[in-house]
Amino acid sequence: MASSAREMETSDEPVESPAAAGRADPAGPPDLARRADPPGLAGTGGPPDLAQVASALNSGAIHLLRSLAAVDRQSGLPRARLSALSVLVFGGSRTLGELAAAEGVAGPTMTRIVDGLIAEHLAERRPHPTDGRAVLIAATTAGEALMRTAQRRRIDVLVTAVSGLPPDQRPILAAAGPLLDELAAAVRGLS
Repeated sequence: MASSAREMETSDEPVESPAAAGRADPAGPPDLARRADPPGLAGTGGPPDLAQVASALNSGAIHLLRSLAAVDRQSGLPRARLSALSVLVFGGSRTLGELAAAEGVAGPTMTRIVDGLIAEHLAERRPHPTDGRAVLIAATTAGEALMRTAQRRRIDVLVTAVSGLPPDQRPILAAAGPLLDELAAAVRGLS
């Protein structure tokens, strides 16, 4: 999952009005088909204003993650636990310190998250293969099944949302996926 435990346990994200988020109905999803091009991003013939591109990406990422959080709640896990479990399922077993670093939280916070996953039989501690003093945290079969189900739910919701876009916009979104991964790597490199 894209969100880290730190992002999930804080609420300092900017909040935008429904109108600024492109919503036709304050309680409804963004009206993607009728959204106008953001200023500076299209129609000028010149290069886009990078600050406006960054602002649009920031807003879109926040709104997409908030929308997917509702889907993630169906897993029954708190967001921080689901995020840590995602790291274990998709990234493999790790020491507690490695998992805390991956999630951007302190060791004691990750200990509480892992203890919760272990109590629910979704993760387990295993001996480290080369360091007798260390242990690895690994997803259990039940943890992997829960995470794969949560992943499938997200994908199903995204497929439904993308199918609602005009057909000529779908290839643009398809091309954006790998670019978003590159952008995420570039941002991590700046941190």
